[in-house]
Amino acid sequence: MVFCMMVGSIQRVVIVGGGTAGWLSACLLAARHPHLSVTLVEAPGIPTIGVGEGTWPTMRATLATIGIAESDFLRECDAAFKQGSRFDGWLDGSAADSYLHPFTAPPPGDMRDHLAAWQDQAAGQPFAATMTAQHVVCQRNLAPRQRTMPDYAGALNYGYHLDAGKFANLLARHGTGKLGITHVAALVDGVETSGDGDIASLRLRDRAPLPGDFFIDCSGQAAILIGDHCGVEWVDRSDVSFNDRALAVQVPVEPGSAVASQTIGTAHEAGWLWDIGLPTRRGIGCVYSSRFLSDDGAERTLREYVQARCPAADQAQLRPRKLAFATGHRARFWQGNCVAVGLSAGFIEPLEASAIVLIELSIQALADNFPRSRAAMDIHARRFNDLFRYRWDRIVEFLKLHYVLSRREEPYWLAQRAPASIPARLAENLALWRDQPPSTWDLAQVDEIFPSASQQYVLYGMGFPPPQQAVAPERNPMLDEIGQRAKALASALPANRDYFTAAAAHQQAQTAREGLAGR
Repeated sequence: MVFCMMVGSIQRVVIVGGGTAGWLSACLLAARHPHLSVTLVEAPGIPTIGVGEGTWPTMRATLATIGIAESDFLRECDAAFKQGSRFDGWLDGSAADSYLHPFTAPPPGDMRDHLAAWQDQAAGQPFAATMTAQHVVCQRNLAPRQRTMPDYAGALNYGYHLDAGKFANLLARHGTGKLGITHVAALVDGVETSGDGDIASLRLRDRAPLPGDFFIDCSGQAAILIGDHCGVEWVDRSDVSFNDRALAVQVPVEPGSAVASQTIGTAHEAGWLWDIGLPTRRGIGCVYSSRFLSDDGAERTLREYVQARCPAADQAQLRPRKLAFATGHRARFWQGNCVAVGLSAGFIEPLEASAIVLIELSIQALADNFPRSRAAMDIHARRFNDLFRYRWDRIVEFLKLHYVLSRREEPYWLAQRAPASIPARLAENLALWRDQPPSTWDLAQVDEIFPSASQQYVLYGMGFPPPQQAVAPERNPMLDEIGQRAKALASALPANRDYFTAAAAHQQAQTAREGLAGR
């Protein structure tokens, strides 16, 4: 049988940059399109930035597609389960100021009825506690699954906390060893173009040029293809999202200590702190706006937090790593035969872990509609750009929602509520949501990053008044059912620490058996 290759067919994909963006892109594309030749080129010795160590539940399907077993992933990446995000101090900074944005959606049905039941039958109970059993599971630091369950299955929806450097290394080993990805360690010195202006090859230092048909820019903030070569302009969103700095540290944990089930975000005078628990350490960082807080002030804030939450930590050993980031995104993400993925496409502060999920969604959209030939590429590019401009706009609005409902009185928080800094569409939705709860009518995409359930958890978690019912509601059995499920899960699910301890013991026993069998 003879196969004829289409004229101008896309066969060779070249990815510039490693880290999470580069290796996740390479593995997903190679797994979805094994006929492609996928090459990843990265400069040797460039460390992973690793700001975002949290994922969305989408990562489970992504890892399954790539072909990595969940147990291997958890072990190799020092990973833990993430079931949502908890926000402390965002409303008024009081001791009781805390709410959860869980990954399990409220029960099906009319949210107006659910809100009425919450107000009538569970006054004083947090919104998330009324809507999902995951609230209790997170409070008790429980895992969302039992070890006997199949990979990536759970009693509740979940994502992961992970070590970003170890994750990139795992993807690199799996991609080169199992998926046929070619890895080139070299500096990119320039770009060679074809007659139509497309990228034809990359000039590499001390190596021959690397040709390709399609290029993915994962070079981070350097954006050497989409920015330097293609000249796609940057859209500054700092008028809405003020944060542009972060200080990050890693703090060892006490043996046997609890592993949190959610990211903890704690507000401070000019931003917030993240606290991510892994089995062997906690990643803690201070996010802030340089307009409202100095670097020294941010370090004091970070150290005070570590001292209060991790008193056994040696402050002298803490070496905060400073990260400065531009706030915004490209005007276009696909230009010619080049797509930007990860930080080269844009970045809006690490709140709600949108960075990694955007990498997943970008490559999934590309894989679902991979151009077979150059002739169709411009059509794909227009559609891709429209979709991801929509997504970036929705991310900016959703992250802003966390700030505009605050009652804190520091200058930073007052500026966050200034009408001029609130996107028009968000202001319109807030006006609408006084009469009706967020719904799918407000968010039109089938696969919204932050669907109506996410808007509801933040909105009512921060005390936004639910719409009044014209008629007094009948008793809703939903609350009783969720309470019963919470009790059942609390007694059936293991603590996170117990889950990982048992998994490690099982792995050690298996290794010992394999060693005996090999004698």
